[in-house]
Amino acid sequence: MDNRFIGVFDSGIGGLTSVSCIMDMFPNERILFFGDTARTPYGSKAPETIRRFTLQIGEFMKNKNVKMMVAACNTISSVSLDVLSDKYPGIPVIGTIEPTAHVVAKKCDPGEHIGILATKTTVATEMYPKSIKELKPDMENIYQKACPAFVPLIEEGIIDNPIMDQTIRYYLDDFIRENEIDTLVLACTHYPLIAPNLKRIYPGIRLINSSKETAVAVGMALEKYGMNADETQTHENTFYASDLSENFVDMIDLILKDEQDPGRIRFKNLDAISD
Repeated sequence: MDNRFIGVFDSGIGGLTSVSCIMDMFPNERILFFGDTARTPYGSKAPETIRRFTLQIGEFMKNKNVKMMVAACNTISSVSLDVLSDKYPGIPVIGTIEPTAHVVAKKCDPGEHIGILATKTTVATEMYPKSIKELKPDMENIYQKACPAFVPLIEEGIIDNPIMDQTIRYYLDDFIRENEIDTLVLACTHYPLIAPNLKRIYPGIRLINSSKETAVAVGMALEKYGMNADETQTHENTFYASDLSENFVDMIDLILKDEQDPGRIRFKNLDAISD
């Protein structure tokens, strides 16, 4: 048994969708979440900048003695998961891309047309097409679409709103039609927050949620390393942000409203994790 926190982090509030899935699947576990809300979004930043930010957050997590690090961010997973694993070999590190690629390869037939919705950085790395094709080489119809306006709108809480619907249509109407998309992979942990919009606008398309698949991978790692929490432990989840804005607190309430009490919300100064 291991009652230490699972450390989950993201460039902003998107990783809270992974937290919700983890809390739902593994209610005995304690979560320590960090959202780098002062420096979001990461998706348009240079890879070396993202790696530097990731290592800063990793050091913060290590100092909090977490039993596992979960990079609940596809951008981080696409460019800096390896440097995190190399620096902290004694701490299991879980990303979003590998578990999601496994689900795509398992659920989708070779003839289907897969659309990867992601940030500019994630798209540029081509990690999703590469990972999927490694698992299923005959999966040829994989298309990517960068949607850079999604994250800022979601961070501002502009979700159930005509502006978001218009933005979705701007990015995806032609993309879906021209590529005959059957399945959309929500390859950013912010994007599950607009899944209801996507289902309403494109009702015939299947959605694959990287936040959910990451939580499944967390459960597999808990079993593999014998890190499951004691069922009798006192639950206390802690949420940190580099900018504890009203939006951050509101998003915790919105995303985790159907889960157990999220517990204390604490502010962590950015200076404490910077170089």
